[in-house]
Amino acid sequence: MSGAKPPAGRIPLNTLAVAFGLAGLAEAWTAAGDALSFPTAVGSAFWAVVAVAWVWLLAAHVRRGAQVRRPLSQQLADPVQGPIAALVPVVAMLLGTALLPYSRGAGQVVVALAIVAATVFAGWFVGHLQDGGVSVDAVHGGYFLPTVAAGYIGSYAAARCGWDEVAAGAFFLATLGWVVTLGVLLARLASRPPLPPPLVPTLAILVAPPVVGGLAWYAMRGPHMDAVQAGFAGVGVVFFLAQLAFVRRYLALPFTLGFWSFTFPFAAVGEYVIVWLGVLRPAGWQVGVVVLLVLVTALVVGVAARSLVEVARGRIARAERVLQAGDQRALR
Repeated sequence: MSGAKPPAGRIPLNTLAVAFGLAGLAEAWTAAGDALSFPTAVGSAFWAVVAVAWVWLLAAHVRRGAQVRRPLSQQLADPVQGPIAALVPVVAMLLGTALLPYSRGAGQVVVALAIVAATVFAGWFVGHLQDGGVSVDAVHGGYFLPTVAAGYIGSYAAARCGWDEVAAGAFFLATLGWVVTLGVLLARLASRPPLPPPLVPTLAILVAPPVVGGLAWYAMRGPHMDAVQAGFAGVGVVFFLAQLAFVRRYLALPFTLGFWSFTFPFAAVGEYVIVWLGVLRPAGWQVGVVVLLVLVTALVVGVAARSLVEVARGRIARAERVLQAGDQRALR
C-alpha cells in the first residue's frame, strides 16, 4: 500500500535464536539416529527445516535493513542485541557439518566460510568490549555466543572436517572465553539487580558450554571417556542442577521470542547424553535415548507452536514496535 509507513527499525537480533534452537533439535535427532540406526532421511528432514529457517531469517533481516535508516553497525554495537549476531555463522557451521555426509567438499566450504565469519565477528566483539562503555548490567547469557558457542561449535565442525589444528585453536579460544565470560556473568548476577524479564531466558545458556565443549572434545578425540570429557560431564551436571534455581523465575515469565533461548541449550544437553548413551550402552539405554528425544522435541515444538500463536495474535509485532520506538527499558 502506498500510504503504509515504513518500519521504524531493524528486526531484533534475538529472532536468530529460532534457527539456533531448530539446529539443536536437528542435532539431537541426528545423534539419536546414529545411536538407534534411524534412517538418515529423518535427520536430513530436520536439517532442511533449519536451512529454510536460517535463510528466511537472513532474508527478513536484510529486507528490513534495506527499508530502514538505522545502520547495522548501530544494532551490532547495542550491548543487549549485539552478541546475538554471532548466531548467523554459528548456525552455518552446524549446517555445514550436516552437509558433510552428502557432499564433503560443499560442507567444508560452508564450515570454512562460517568459521572465518565467526572469527572476524569475535575479534570485533572483543575489541568493542575493550573500547569500554558497556555497563555490567547489560551482560547476559548471550555474551557466551561470540567466543564460547562459536569456539566450541567451530571446534566441533572443524574436527568433523578433519582440520585438527583449527579445531584445537577454536577449542582453546572457547575455553578461555567461557572462563572469562562466566566470571563476569556470575559476578553480575550475584552483585547487581536481577536480569529484567526479557533477558531471563538467556540464563539457560549457562548449561550449554560444558555439553557443547564435551561434544567438541568427542569430535576431536573420539568416543572414549578421558579426564577432559569427565570434567565436562561433571561441570555439565552441576550447571544443569543450577538451572533449578531459576525454575520459579522461568515459570513466571510471559511468553516472548526470548523463550527460544531455552531451546538450544537443553537440546544440546539431550544430544550430549544421547551420544554417551549410544557409546556406553548401559542397560535400557535405548529407552533413555527415546525419552530424551521426546523431551527435546516437545520443548522445541512447544516453543515454536506458541511463537506461531503469538505471531497470529499480533503480540510479537507489538513487542517489536515497542523496541523500534527506542524504549530501552522494555528491551532490557
